[in-house]
Amino acid sequence: MDLHTPPPPSRLAPPEAGETSLGPALHHADSDADLLACWPVVQQLRPRLPNAEDFIARVHRMRADRYRILAAWQDRHTAVALGGYRLAENLVYGRYLYVDDLVTLDTARGARWGQALMDAMARIGEQEGCTCLVLDTGLSNALAQRFYFRQGLLTQALRFGRPLGKAAA
Repeated sequence: MDLHTPPPPSRLAPPEAGETSLGPALHHADSDADLLACWPVVQQLRPRLPNAEDFIARVHRMRADRYRILAAWQDRHTAVALGGYRLAENLVYGRYLYVDDLVTLDTARGARWGQALMDAMARIGEQEGCTCLVLDTGLSNALAQRFYFRQGLLTQALRFGRPLGKAAA
């Protein structure tokens, strides 16, 4: 699939041999109704987002960069965890899958949703010909770092940034 072609709506490929289902289905939140169902989960990770409408509008804009949300669903209308990711390419990694967002509702922690989402996003990356999965986390986020180490991720870089424009004021 070309990196500039929007991905078709789809369900995640079934687990590989030897893997088991964790219960509720993982599928992409492609419709506005799905995104709205993801809002309580996103709000837990990104409390600075003002409201669901802003979140949905941002996702629509981010789709130009191949951003998608893969969610774990308790039922057809209740998301309990999600991973937001994009497929990209650069000179450092080649083709890669970048995880923007990974969160499980506090009430659903311990059910291994994070692991299920990480495994699923890794499969998606492999299916898309990516060479690696990449994510960033805050230096002070020790619990997330411990989780990522358990998932087989290793530290590879230190990211620097500075505010621009109005955010710099």
